[in-house]
Amino acid sequence: MSNLKALNWRYATKKFDDSRILSEEKLEILKHAFNLTATSYGLQPLKMLVISNKEVQKQLTEFSMNQQQVSTASHVLVICTEKNVDEKFISGYFQRVKNLRDTPDELLQPFHNFLVDDFKNKAIEEIEAWARNQAYLALGTLLTVCATEEIDACPMEGFEPEKYDDFLKLGDKNLQSVLVLPVGYRAKDDFFSELKKVRRPLEEVIIEMD
Repeated sequence: MSNLKALNWRYATKKFDDSRILSEEKLEILKHAFNLTATSYGLQPLKMLVISNKEVQKQLTEFSMNQQQVSTASHVLVICTEKNVDEKFISGYFQRVKNLRDTPDELLQPFHNFLVDDFKNKAIEEIEAWARNQAYLALGTLLTVCATEEIDACPMEGFEPEKYDDFLKLGDKNLQSVLVLPVGYRAKDDFFSELKKVRRPLEEVIIEMD
């Protein structure tokens, strides 16, 4: 499908066909898309859980406002943010840059020092808000790739992050859940799949600047 046709095809799936499972090839595409998403400074303060255990999905439904997409989807993706974006985390990024690009230290060090100082001066709440913004960038990437790959998805903010974190033991990984994305294939009787997409007229949302 063309990009625009794919985005018109996409909708927030309300009912999944629980008999259809994503192939490993499709899952790999989504994993790589998540890893290739744009993030501020390239720091990637994110990780993603890929859940396929149906019993786990059923239990998570209770913490997801009982939205059945969580239990019936092929997989549930949980986008998480890192709790510790500190000097060690930032230095790890610059080490990867050096290893992959063979960039000299004298070129990397000024920006490295700037970021370390900048994040040291930020309040914890400010860093958490910044990291959450990166999670939404990743969600946008995943939704677009899902559309072009004809994978159905339902982005969710309607869940209880603290209960997800406790149940999935995310604290042990220094992570906190931010967004949930059930993925799979729409059920044939999902009424919402046939509805026309409702959007503001293009002339209301685009401003041409000469």
